[in-house]
Amino acid sequence: MNKWDANANNGLPKIGVRDCQARLYKNNFDLLRFSFAFIVFLVHAYMLSGAETLSILAHYLSPEIAVKSFFVVSGFLIFMSYENTHSVRAYFIKRLRRIYPAYFFIILLCVAVGFLLSSLVIADYLSWPLLKYLLANLVFLNFLQPNLQDLFEHNALQAVNGALWTLKIEVAFYVIVPLAVLAFRKFGRLSILVILYFCSVIYSMMMQEFANKTGFGFYLELQRQLPGQLVYFIAGAASYYYLDYLIKFAYWLVPIAIAAFIFQAWLPWVSSQPIALAVLVVSCACVLPYLGNFNKYGDFSYGIYIVHFPILQVLISMDYFKINPWIDLLMAGALVLISSFLLWHLIEKPFLQKSSHYKATS
Repeated sequence: MNKWDANANNGLPKIGVRDCQARLYKNNFDLLRFSFAFIVFLVHAYMLSGAETLSILAHYLSPEIAVKSFFVVSGFLIFMSYENTHSVRAYFIKRLRRIYPAYFFIILLCVAVGFLLSSLVIADYLSWPLLKYLLANLVFLNFLQPNLQDLFEHNALQAVNGALWTLKIEVAFYVIVPLAVLAFRKFGRLSILVILYFCSVIYSMMMQEFANKTGFGFYLELQRQLPGQLVYFIAGAASYYYLDYLIKFAYWLVPIAIAAFIFQAWLPWVSSQPIALAVLVVSCACVLPYLGNFNKYGDFSYGIYIVHFPILQVLISMDYFKINPWIDLLMAGALVLISSFLLWHLIEKPFLQKSSHYKATS
């Protein structure tokens, strides 16, 4: 029996298990993930280049909301994946196959490209900073060594791939899921979800208060790490487990969520935003009509996310975005899409299991 049948609707009003299953496996998550990744690319193009004509991108698009939406989607899909995997070992193997090959490849490729762009001779390039970069980045601790020596020194930001900070959080989420499900079975799902949610909220509020009192931006940096971001992951998990509620009452939950964003200044936004965001994201994925197999030619969202930053850094170091920023943005976008296409077909897809959803839909 599918674990959705056994567990998902205990004690809840049912709209029909088959209806939930249909919406689970024919959804718009792939399109949303692609959109979130491309939004991050577009705004980073403006932020890294400093080209004022691109400022409209940051005015109308929010990479912060896009990343938080990613965490909501992860909460939904990763808990679903775990509940439909026969063992913890199989679950971690699936997660490793999905995320690490492309990540490993990009780290090594950045090192190789860094040497080509560097003015250092190979004896100087192969040094302790390079080894530290490899060791830190290959285990997702990018903050320990985000830069490569003699690379992007004249760029506004010297980090090789500043977008990777979310990956360590994503990996931590993978570890949390089996522990959370075990706690669900011992103490009740809803109570654990609520506890995790509000522990994350309290942490974020504490970091914000420390930042306000001390003036140290370091606390704001801590706020956007774990457990601060856990609240979005848990909101996504709750949307999975209580999808029947969300579908049944979407006609009033969605307007309330939209109103929450409009009137956020009058709300306890740290605790309200994750719920509102989860309602909107999951409703777009599972309540709106199915928009078709967006991944027919491959799942490029992860590739876009992990390749766009170094591509932009290289172009900016070569003085692009100074004369014709919009043309250069089109060129950068084409490079990002081509790179993510190749990354999917040459690296990501071959490492996936035959039964993977990503293979089945492409």
